[in-house]
Amino acid sequence: MNLEFNKNDDAMRLAVSQMKQRHAVIAQGGGKKAMEKAREKGKMAPRERIQYLIDKSSVFTELGAFTGYDMYKEHGGCPAGGTIAGLGYVRGRMCMIVANDNTVKAGAWFPITGKKNLRMQEIAMENNLPVIYIVDSAGVYLPMQDEIFPDKEHFGRIFRNNAQMSAMGITQIAAVMGSCVAGGAYLPIMSDETLMVEGNGSIFLAGPYLVKAAIGEDADIQALGGAKMHTEISGIADYKFDTEKECLDQVRRIIDKIGEQPRQGFDRIKAVAPLKEPNEIYGIVSPQNNKQYDVVDVIKCIVDNSEFDQFKEDYGKTIVCGYARVDGWAVGIVANQRKIVKSGKGEMQLGGVIYNDSADKAARFIMNCNQKKIPLVFLQDVTGFMVGTHSENSGIIKDGAKLVNAVANSVVPKITIIIGNSYGAGNYAMCGKAYDPRFIYAWPNAKIAVMGGEQAAKTLLQIQVASLKAKGEIIDPEKEKELLKEIIDKYDAQTSSYYAAARLWVDEIIDPAETRNVISEGINAANHSQTNKEFKMGVFQV
Repeated sequence: MNLEFNKNDDAMRLAVSQMKQRHAVIAQGGGKKAMEKAREKGKMAPRERIQYLIDKSSVFTELGAFTGYDMYKEHGGCPAGGTIAGLGYVRGRMCMIVANDNTVKAGAWFPITGKKNLRMQEIAMENNLPVIYIVDSAGVYLPMQDEIFPDKEHFGRIFRNNAQMSAMGITQIAAVMGSCVAGGAYLPIMSDETLMVEGNGSIFLAGPYLVKAAIGEDADIQALGGAKMHTEISGIADYKFDTEKECLDQVRRIIDKIGEQPRQGFDRIKAVAPLKEPNEIYGIVSPQNNKQYDVVDVIKCIVDNSEFDQFKEDYGKTIVCGYARVDGWAVGIVANQRKIVKSGKGEMQLGGVIYNDSADKAARFIMNCNQKKIPLVFLQDVTGFMVGTHSENSGIIKDGAKLVNAVANSVVPKITIIIGNSYGAGNYAMCGKAYDPRFIYAWPNAKIAVMGGEQAAKTLLQIQVASLKAKGEIIDPEKEKELLKEIIDKYDAQTSSYYAAARLWVDEIIDPAETRNVISEGINAANHSQTNKEFKMGVFQV
């Protein structure tokens, strides 16, 4: 192993360690005091509820852990978006589990909470997964109600999705372990079955204070919407339990009896471990995303037996395409090549840049995978499309549009991993969030932006300096240097993987060594889907 590999390995391990430390802080939710208060009421932490619910020794693939990261500071923050969610196995069946964190502002919904819950419902709908809601929420966070209540992608969309999923035959179970107030009261009632914990669980459109203000009636929480009332009088709830564990045991029994449904039938054989150790992946990619490397080395750390059959290996070399297996699943891989390579014409091609021939090759490969019903994996480390007179004369826009068309219309599951840079139209062409990947993950070193930091900062600096000069201000070199640093610092913060994950541009930040596992779980989820769309390309310039 060379010096560069060791440097990369050390830096990536440090980045992974930092990620895990940040996750540990997020896992504390609203803090120790809030958790102690919940325990006094006989409540478990949301992550404890999930761990008790899922099958022992099974994997919980958390999604959106960094949602809301470093956001809403003036409101005290919103760790994990106030909701713990992900894919878990209950009685051997993969489910989407969504649990409110009542230690974060009593489980109130911030704008990002709504976005996260909608994303989890979207994943369940796309992949035909049963949904288990563990409900413990005070409803909309009133100081920000205008950003969560009325629009198409706001709070109310949750209940529209409840109805849509029910019509699709997707099982939804609601375990009410705390408050379920106002509009949020519709979620458990629009689920297939509703379970309540006596004493803590409550469902009502208006709480005691609002009832008093609205109609002058004095009523306590249990009389308005407790488990006893809803199971014996209103008939709204189906089961009541003394403890949370009893409630979760019943959820497991319900899931256990769901009938089997047809699968997509993606090809899978017995898995074989890669010849390379999973953590060898740390030493290949520079955490600063500024060094050359061969992406095939990354692929060989992920795929079964490190076997990768390249498609058009000697053509369009800045995108690598090929067939492999990941944990036994057949996949088609589309990956940006970061090392400088020679084209068939003998020209040097910059790594991470999409050229005409690369776009043409990748589009053709994506069509092949759709024809053969093979899921696609995109490994993004892209700085964009090649620019300049030669590329424009060669029709780079046309070839780029061909690739974007293939990605947009692809009907097989697409799983995207951002392993480095994700800039400009390259993000779109390599199946960024706007192109409906079933799952999209980022390594800790990932950067997402319209262009690279240095180019963007210099462009913004020119604009800012011109504006200041137009106002008569004199800008000396030292001042210009100071302005450039301010711009770069701000831009770098906005391009980081944490900034992206906080806003759900990616579903999760992952340890690079876990890449193989999340791809496998993603295809397993997609295999439950009942969608059978026909692949059509539409019209594009040939």
